[in-house]
Amino acid sequence: MTATNGRPTSGSDAGSSTGEDADRGAGRDDTVAAVVRQWRSVHPALDTGPMEVIGRINRCAALLQQAEDAPLRRAGLSRPEFDLLGALRRTGHELTPSELAKETFSSGAAVTKRLKQLTERGLVERRGDARDRRVAHLRLTDAGRDLVDGLLPEQLAYETAVLSVLAPEGQGELAGLLAELLGRLEGRMGALRA
Repeated sequence: MTATNGRPTSGSDAGSSTGEDADRGAGRDDTVAAVVRQWRSVHPALDTGPMEVIGRINRCAALLQQAEDAPLRRAGLSRPEFDLLGALRRTGHELTPSELAKETFSSGAAVTKRLKQLTERGLVERRGDARDRRVAHLRLTDAGRDLVDGLLPEQLAYETAVLSVLAPEGQGELAGLLAELLGRLEGRMGALRA
């Protein structure tokens, strides 16, 4: 059963007067739940709700990154390197290093370092701008395109297996909630930077 605040409840908790407190910790025994219990014992008056959401997102992200990178490691790539190759593949045209930084949410220095490694491996090639020698245009080599096209199905199959602990409808619900959160955060952060 799902409470009106979107958190799962057990049938016995749904009608209790402390539904929210019972709701927050009910049946959860993960690392973040233990941290929350510790904080509640130290500061019982504090609302740990944000920690329960953001802490779990951060913990899941760290665990998923460790797990999902296995096919990439076998190919000798890091996740950020694959993201650069993927950006060049999915956009379908040349990109400058600054455009790649925006596409992959990376710093310019990080993109420069990764591009050097990918160029040395023969996966990416540079073309100078005819009007401005300071600008480089980047594209995948045939080897780079073949690597991305070969890895992507394997990577997606691996991610599907990792997410199989959730039912398909749960995955859809989670994707929707994360999309809503991401959209609102991107809008807020964009407004703060302006």
